[in-house]
Amino acid sequence: MSKVWFITGATRGIGAEIAKAVLADGGRVVATGRSAKAVEAALGACDRLLAVSLDVNVAGQPEAAVEAAIARFGRIDVLVNNAGYGLVGALEEYSPKELAAQMSTNLLGLAAVTKAVLPTLRAQKAGHIFNMSSAAGLAGFAGASGYSASKFAVEGLSESLAAEVAPLGVKVTIVEPGYFRTDFLKSDSVVFAQAEIAAYEATAGEARRVAKAMNGAQGGDPRKLAKALLTLAAADNPPLRFLAGADAVGLLDHVLSTRRAEADVWRDLSLAMALD
Repeated sequence: MSKVWFITGATRGIGAEIAKAVLADGGRVVATGRSAKAVEAALGACDRLLAVSLDVNVAGQPEAAVEAAIARFGRIDVLVNNAGYGLVGALEEYSPKELAAQMSTNLLGLAAVTKAVLPTLRAQKAGHIFNMSSAAGLAGFAGASGYSASKFAVEGLSESLAAEVAPLGVKVTIVEPGYFRTDFLKSDSVVFAQAEIAAYEATAGEARRVAKAMNGAQGGDPRKLAKALLTLAAADNPPLRFLAGADAVGLLDHVLSTRRAEADVWRDLSLAMALD
């Protein structure tokens, strides 16, 4: 029997490509987005597809979407937490509302959907959770403090979750994409902090300019990432973390080398913390 995939943020971008890849492979898909009609428009009609309206920020909607999935297909084998967006700006430029909304969608929404799906996976004693992080979950960047904070939090949540559910037969993989050519940086997707402070023109201001210039010029192919997830879902021992794209791989190499070098410089002081 083909696997049942539950995918959030499936209206466009990476989420839609994952749904298309699963359907092309013969799998069954519960594709969610804020509008079920928009999901259907993006993915087309198929008897192995269930489109469900789901706003991950609205209490009760994750549970209702899971109930609809079980009613239609009887199980959920793979959860892909893909819903999210980017917030660009310096920390001082963010309003409390902007920062709270970023964390609500990218972290709390992911947690809510995961909690709604976990009872099903536990009962089955099997399942695989893919949590979409980012290269911004590997390192912080000027102009991305809110977005990086949300993705660093996803990394910590996911790593701890993996340890919690491994004895229950459930696997967790954190996906860390670099730049992929999707709608992620389009003006109706990315959010720019409304306040702009001149002092941050060279840092957060540059991040705004790069985001706008990068839209449509990203080097990653979302269709290849979708196929990679199919490969990982079929693996007996999938990784806890999966780097997606040469830019993500290069960033990790840089992060590891610079952190090791910094730790070595301050090693003696770090080790001198014991009580005499």
